[in-house]
Amino acid sequence: MDKKKQRSLAQWLKGQSKLGKTWLMAAIGLAFLSGLFLVAQAALLANILHQLIIEKTDKSELWLSFVVLGIVVCIRALCSWGKEQAGYRAGEAVRLHIRKLILDKLHALGPATIQGRPAGTWASLILEQVEEMQDFFARYLPQMAIAVLIPFIILIAVFPLNWAAGLIFLVTAPLVPFFMALVGMGAADANRRNFKALQRLSGYFYDRLRGLSTIRLFDQAEAESNHLRIASEDFRKRTMEVLRLAFLSSAVLEFFTALSIAVTAVYFGFSYIGELNFGHYGMGITLFVGIFVLVLAPEFYQPLRDLGTFYHAKAQAIGAAESIVNFLDSTPEHQASGSAKVSDEAITIKATDLEVLSPDGAVLAGPISFEIREGQKVALVGQSGAGKTSLINAILGFLPYRGSLSINGLELKNADLAYWRKQVSWVGQNPQLFHGSVKDNVCLAAPMATDEQIQRVTKAAYADEFIQRLEKGLEHSVGDRASGLSVGQAQRIAVARALLQEGRFWVLDEPTASLDASSEKLVMESLDHATKDTTTLLVSHRIDQLGGCDNILVMQQGKLIQQGNFEQLKHEGVFAEMIQAVDRSDLDA
Repeated sequence: MDKKKQRSLAQWLKGQSKLGKTWLMAAIGLAFLSGLFLVAQAALLANILHQLIIEKTDKSELWLSFVVLGIVVCIRALCSWGKEQAGYRAGEAVRLHIRKLILDKLHALGPATIQGRPAGTWASLILEQVEEMQDFFARYLPQMAIAVLIPFIILIAVFPLNWAAGLIFLVTAPLVPFFMALVGMGAADANRRNFKALQRLSGYFYDRLRGLSTIRLFDQAEAESNHLRIASEDFRKRTMEVLRLAFLSSAVLEFFTALSIAVTAVYFGFSYIGELNFGHYGMGITLFVGIFVLVLAPEFYQPLRDLGTFYHAKAQAIGAAESIVNFLDSTPEHQASGSAKVSDEAITIKATDLEVLSPDGAVLAGPISFEIREGQKVALVGQSGAGKTSLINAILGFLPYRGSLSINGLELKNADLAYWRKQVSWVGQNPQLFHGSVKDNVCLAAPMATDEQIQRVTKAAYADEFIQRLEKGLEHSVGDRASGLSVGQAQRIAVARALLQEGRFWVLDEPTASLDASSEKLVMESLDHATKDTTTLLVSHRIDQLGGCDNILVMQQGKLIQQGNFEQLKHEGVFAEMIQAVDRSDLDA
């Protein structure tokens, strides 16, 4: 990663920190207060030792100094605790915001883009990479201010007592950040490579975990284990590379810090034996001054050492931010939607020279032209890969396009996509139910629905007959991916959910593909009743379901090659061949 890119990502990270500004200022303020008490603590400790050793003062006479010293130590501990808490809150606020940005972007992109990458990759982006930014906001950013404030306070306290010690601090202090930056130059690149390896491993592992039964049935468990081992080994190497840099950075910082403190100690040692006689403004070097400065010496470099430690957090955050910023900055063509709302009339869809594009700009289907008039039931048919799903995704605003695609006369590019999607009731071939109750899944589109509305739609979808048999009825628990229900039951819940949305445009994507004959009949009856006099687009391989359609669009290799009603199409072309193929399969059966 070039330096310009690193600076750009660092600026983006600092820009996000505005959301936690209050907590960041609180963390810095508490650290500053701790620095003041640090000087007081060193002065009290040096005074007590000077009184005991040089002045031969009785310990009982110094009880007040001991009490005050204890109070100062406790206050410093409270300040440190408060600083950590405030830093954590700052990081938490920013992480929640960044995670929301990613989820909002995913929501806007839609399923067509999401399905283009493994689910584990998205999980890594939303979870691990966002979490890796915590220390940057919670510790590194506050430490940048603390690394200036605390040494400044100590220099103000030391210089009036001994300018030589202050000069040693001033000259040696820049060595720590200089070598910290020198060692850390490659840290961001190492972290970036590490995150990419983690994304690959997460995506690969999650996909194989979901398909474990298929892998075992095809006896590929050992081969997939080898692939997983290779991905794991790559991640291990990247992680060790990051750790090597982190340990090297710490070792370099410790070396130069120890060297600087040693120089200060040597100066005072030679001053006490009379070999050096400068730096004390002619007042001599007392035990108080020596102890005071030597107690503060490690504390002078400690904020810089901590900054060096947290510099690794900056490298981690920059490595994590690259993928996040690239994702957030990506603006597919279909993202440039407008704010105009589709009129509340019955839905009419018209496409003219429409070309459906992938998020990368490749042509998936088209050019095609067609019109779906208000109240019509239109079927979309074709072999797998003909472009049906791409066309539906374009109509729903999930894929970019060229040409014209209008809803009620409004070009889709200029429409408020969120508002448009609320007008759509959708039933797919693989109903997606979520962990929760049956009621939660029915009410997905209308969380505030009344019990009367829920009963109406479940009855209309013929779902009430099996819901009543469940022990807890609507409160029956549904597992992830509809576990605990049959496919037919899950599909009827999906139909009830679509009915509750009361959309003006229905999209039925193979709604009976996975159903037995009995469930298919019930689902189709409920759908026919629900879509009566409503604009409907039906995607189906079932020829026997197309007789009642007003228009049939036949697609092949991304082109619209036939359109008309059943009677017009059944005697010639691809549609006639599809009918003959069905007839032959029935005879074979």
